[in-house]
Amino acid sequence: MTLRCLFVDFNSYFASVEQYDDPSLIGRPVGVVPVIAATTCCIAASVEAKTYGIGTGTPVWEALEKYPDLKLVQARPARYVELHHELMAAIGDCIPHGEPLSIDEVPCWLIGRERQRGNAEAIALRIKQTLVERGYSPAIRCSIGIAPNKFLAKTASDMLKPDGLTVLEAADLPDILHALELRDFCGIGPSMESRLRAAGIHTVQQLCATTREHLRAAWGSVEGDRFWLQLRGHDLPDRKTTRSSVGHSHVLGPELRNFAGMRSVLFKLLAKAAMRLRKDQYLARGLALRIRFVGLEARFERDLCFAPLDDTTAFLHQLGEQLLQLEDSIARGRWNPRRHPPLSVAVTLTGLETAGSLAGELMEGRRRARQVSTVLDSINRKYGNNAVYFGAMQQAIDHDAAPMRIPFAHVPETALEEETATRRRGAARSPSPSADELYLLRERQFKVMAENAHRESQKRHARGPDGARETAPAKAGAAGWSSKRKAVPGPDLDIGQTGTLF
Repeated sequence: MTLRCLFVDFNSYFASVEQYDDPSLIGRPVGVVPVIAATTCCIAASVEAKTYGIGTGTPVWEALEKYPDLKLVQARPARYVELHHELMAAIGDCIPHGEPLSIDEVPCWLIGRERQRGNAEAIALRIKQTLVERGYSPAIRCSIGIAPNKFLAKTASDMLKPDGLTVLEAADLPDILHALELRDFCGIGPSMESRLRAAGIHTVQQLCATTREHLRAAWGSVEGDRFWLQLRGHDLPDRKTTRSSVGHSHVLGPELRNFAGMRSVLFKLLAKAAMRLRKDQYLARGLALRIRFVGLEARFERDLCFAPLDDTTAFLHQLGEQLLQLEDSIARGRWNPRRHPPLSVAVTLTGLETAGSLAGELMEGRRRARQVSTVLDSINRKYGNNAVYFGAMQQAIDHDAAPMRIPFAHVPETALEEETATRRRGAARSPSPSADELYLLRERQFKVMAENAHRESQKRHARGPDGARETAPAKAGAAGWSSKRKAVPGPDLDIGQTGTLF
């Protein structure tokens, strides 16, 4: 009886929810996008869309080239969170489940006779049948993996999709894993794969055969030991983690790809992050600002350090001072926002520490600022997020920019973060305000994929040496901007080309 974990992974979850809510979409290729625009990318694709090579991170224009009749649906995070709780309740009626790892993944722990293969498989089939009986399937289906530990059970759930059931017993290890790729394992991304290859590990068979010491050296930490043990079926306790940052990012819609729109969205993102910071009773010692531009590889980046803060006005003041540098660059003609408009923005509060670790404010002005933030939180918690907001956020509010998303380390509480405008439109019903915090990898992966896709698109559309123009590398100038530098002469030379940002 070596089986300890049953892992449920819902297939193409976001797209499946859209098919569930609109049965006419069942069996059709569906792409879920953050905004309806050709400049964005799919954050999820239905099982049918994946057969055409459309997946997470595929640019919309490319997806439409692969399948012109692709149905694009704008993401509805609140609905995905709501249905997540319904599905967890359905699973809970079959077997008690653990804390969900993400909005579409949850482990269930097997005990006693449940660890016998036949009984474990019966539980898995019961879960699938429950989805059918309650009307979720065939739109929403799940793949289930059963194994000696959570790591292998998650791996097994990905081995047969959609609607699969895979069992890995200790006697099968490690030979049954040899057909997989290195990237099929949770914890091995592009960077880790490169490190493994540098260490002489190119296949899963080599990975399984290597020594514990070799993996520790490849990882550069005890994580290599943990990986070696988990590959062999050992059930290890989860590592304790502490939150180090709170932040938000957003890909700007075409109507906000200008300085004023970018500034308004950044203010909204920072105000949202500050509200979350106070809710979780943290203070922040730093602020990280990142801005990407269309047609430029370089980013505008700033990392600030200051005394521990938690009030929105102080954070917005710090952000505003940094944006003045960009505004000055426009006035001096060093940045042309029409030629290289802002594409995406991100703001992160860093260096977190618990609010109770420091004494109260001594300065009256600082106490008043914190009180204002507390009052704003109370109003927005009662009447809906952004029922009251700072005027600098108006443009972002008008365009419904940076709405509630499902980010990397936090599934939002819908009642707390869904905006009043969204509620008035009736976009989704709100789940219980006591919704648990969940931890997942989805949205950050989507954003990384979108940025990679954008860079690849730029490379594909760049002209070759036969008629190409290439910009020589530029040295940094004041305020992180480079001086103008002319490109190699060509028939359609860009005038006033902007150099790198740093």
